[in-house]
Amino acid sequence: MTDSAKDTVSSNQMWGGRFAAGPDAIMEAINASIGFDQRLYAQDIAGSRAHAAMLAAQGIITSNDAEAIREGLLTVLSEIEAGKFPFRTALEDIHMNVEARLKEIIGEPAGRLHTARSRNDQVATDFRLWVRDQCDAAQSSITALIQALLVQAEAGADWVMPGFTHLQTAQPVTWGHHMMAYVEMLGRDLSRFADARARMNESPLGAAALAGTSFPIDRHMTAKALGFDRPAANSLDAVADRDFALEFLAASSICAMHLSRLAEELVIWSSAQFRFVAMSDKWSTGSSIMPQKRNPDAAELIRAKIGRVLGATVALFTIMKGLPMTYSKDMQEDKEQTFDAADTLMLALAAMTGMISDLTVNRDKLAASAASGFSTATDLADWLVRELGLPFRDAHHVTGTLVAAAEAKGCDLPELTLAEMQAVHPGITQAVFDVLGVHNSVASRQSYGGTAPEQVRAQVARWKAKL
Repeated sequence: MTDSAKDTVSSNQMWGGRFAAGPDAIMEAINASIGFDQRLYAQDIAGSRAHAAMLAAQGIITSNDAEAIREGLLTVLSEIEAGKFPFRTALEDIHMNVEARLKEIIGEPAGRLHTARSRNDQVATDFRLWVRDQCDAAQSSITALIQALLVQAEAGADWVMPGFTHLQTAQPVTWGHHMMAYVEMLGRDLSRFADARARMNESPLGAAALAGTSFPIDRHMTAKALGFDRPAANSLDAVADRDFALEFLAASSICAMHLSRLAEELVIWSSAQFRFVAMSDKWSTGSSIMPQKRNPDAAELIRAKIGRVLGATVALFTIMKGLPMTYSKDMQEDKEQTFDAADTLMLALAAMTGMISDLTVNRDKLAASAASGFSTATDLADWLVRELGLPFRDAHHVTGTLVAAAEAKGCDLPELTLAEMQAVHPGITQAVFDVLGVHNSVASRQSYGGTAPEQVRAQVARWKAKL
């Protein structure tokens, strides 16, 4: 008998006597998931070890069988990690591949491992464990990026730069304040992954196919062994639930969107028209035809990664939206999308951390740009309210008239003479020039969360302590 025929027979034996003939090549190809779910090998083996130990503790299998299973599973694990494991498509998935190899190693006791469980609760457990690990990895990677941003923020707490709305100069801010905006965004990402992890930390193992089992199992024991807070309370929901993957993907999509926004700013800031920053050679490429080019390819690729992550999120929502209780084969399609999204997010986070760590900031260019575009117009309006008692709407009108006068003259607001200002409003005094400099402007923004250097340094200290 050929190896392929043997595999088919083995597969049929795994299904049981209901299926007399093996699937043809097309059915095998569409049905098999081992090409991607082999990534779950560590989680699958951990779940099986916990299950076997529990079965022995409950007297469902003998301690000798449990020990043979434990040792055999460790052998399987070592073979996979050494790259010597013979993954077989005919065995469909990681669960059947591991169990078949276990039987080759230890013989009859391997057949007792699947007592009181189903592939339904087995895959739900494996996948949940894997996603939980990815939540931990995401939090670690986000923390590293936050730390890189904090270094930039602390160094540039008093470096003035233009703040933008509509990508038009609005008011002066500081480089440190701008960096801290992304720290806050990523901080929310941290909390989303932490929340998702806490919510998903319930064990499906022991739910069996959908209804639980008549064997006297101890689901609390296996939950504790696998690091879960508790067993899932409803066996139907335990095998049907993929909310944990959806929450991970949703959190990943929001995080990837934040990375995309930062990447977009790096692309803009590194352009010849802005020259706010320069990225190191590690994160830039040249042109095949234009020797002067320095392209921010890494930032552009990060900007694009949101498409893959968000696409995976939409795909899984679409897969799950029409499924009746409990398990349907459609749910096999949950993994590839989630695997790719996790890989994509981790790569984007690592690349962004590298770029931010290596970033060179052009302080002179930032300062020159901060003073352009009438960026202290709001400071002038606030001065008119505070010093002359004008209603803000009137102060806004006076300031707008002065901006128009400066624009017509081809100068900025601080370059207007006192006489020119008094021609618009006679109450204006020489003291107005104290608020028109960009450094004075940022220093005055002392409200909590404002751009004043003291406020930025306080927020940096708060985040350092938090991390």
